Parts: sequence; structure tokens; C-alpha cells
Amino acid sequence: MTGESARASGGGRDHYSYAHYADKDVAEGFHDLRFGGPIGRYILEREAAWMAEAIQPAPGLRILDVATGSGRAAIGFAAAGATVIGLDFSREMLRAGRERVAAAHVNVALGVADAHRLPIATQSVDAAVCLRLLMHVIDWRGCVSELCRVTRSRVVVDFPALGSAAALESAARHVAHRLGRGREPYRVFAERDMVAAFASHGFRLARTRRLFVLPIALHKAVGLLGLTRAVESALSAVGLSRLFGSPVMMVFER
Repeated sequence: MTGESARASGGGRDHYSYAHYADKDVAEGFHDLRFGGPIGRYILEREAAWMAEAIQPAPGLRILDVATGSGRAAIGFAAAGATVIGLDFSREMLRAGRERVAAAHVNVALGVADAHRLPIATQSVDAAVCLRLLMHVIDWRGCVSELCRVTRSRVVVDFPALGSAAALESAARHVAHRLGRGREPYRVFAERDMVAAFASHGFRLARTRRLFVLPIALHKAVGLLGLTRAVESALSAVGLSRLFGSPVMMVFER
């Protein structure tokens, strides 16, 4: 076990990735903060479409949603008839997730688990999804190892890209966090590092998607969906999305 994994499984519970999302107010407000308003709903719709394309949920398919949070991915998979397990370390996030699952009238098996040590048998699920987690965890490579271990064929992850505006926000948040101010920090990734991490476990990159060139916070501040679509379409048309788009969603297959 690496030093980072050891801290994650034992003494790392004071790390912000545990403490922040264990807060009741954070958990209750997470979904609306991320997916409220016209831009938030647009993000949710695009993510759902990409998830459906990547996973192709259907009856008989067994899917694991790691860091399920409010259950947004799990609910969509369950609605398509798949057997879905949703895991999260935060009991408060799971409480919010259970409410949304119940409101959607679908079946999702929700439980508490640490992404560094998943309580799932090796290759016992057909596919795994892990959204907005690797950017926060103590040992992201250890989490990738676990995702690959439990999955037979396909893993989907997303992350903020190193070559994007998210890198500047990430740097600012780390400084603020050290000073005891600001929101939770996060890491950004070079795509080659993510590809290499999965390749070390026998998974190859199957496809890549990128969301926005301009910061999501900027789009939300403006709050004009039509403008967001027009601007991002124009930037994508000239190739900037491929270079600077973030977050990045990657699909890996064994």
C-alpha cells in the first residue's frame, strides 16, 4: 500500500475531500449549486447524454457509480433498467441521493464506501462511473486501480484539464486553502497521465469528450444558455475545445 493509500484508509479523514462533503449543508445544496439554473441544467443534460452513450445502460447490465453523491448518474442508469450500485463516503451526500432516487421512482443500491478501498469483488460489475472525484481524493492513482479492479469492461471518469482555465482556478484555490480561506481545492490532470494510469491496469482509452472552453463559473455568472451554446459552438468549430475544453470525460475499456 502506498503512503497516500495508507493515509486514505486510516489517518486521512481530516482531508478536505472527506470533511467538506460530510457537511450537511454542503450535501443538501450540492445538486442545486452544480446543476441549478439554465447552465447547470444544460450541464446535467449533456452529462446524462454522454453517460448513456458511453455506458449504454440496459437490463442485465451491472453498473457501479463511485462517489454517487446526489445520484445523478445512478438514476439515469437505473431508469434504463440497469442494476446500479451507488457508493459514497459521505453519509450526508447519500442522504440527499436517497431522496432523489426515491423521487425518481427507481432502484439504486446505495451504500457508504471509500473510493480507495471499494467493497466490491474483483471484476464483479460490467462498468463503473466516477464523476468529480479524482480531482479531490488523496490518492487518485489508487482510486483508478480500484475502479479497474472491480470492473470487467468499461470505466468512465471526468476531470478538470491541465491545459484549461481550470488550472488557474485550481492554483488560486490551493493558495486560498493554505491561508484558511476559500472553497475546497482540487487538482487538474494532464490527459496523458490519466491514460497512463489506466493503461497500467490493462485499460485503453476508447473515447474522449470535453465540455466547455470558457470557465463554467463564467457561463453561470452570465446565465444565458443561448449565448453559452453559441460561444462554445464557435470555439469548438475552430478547434479550441479539443485543445482547452474542460472538464474532460474519458471512457476506458479493457
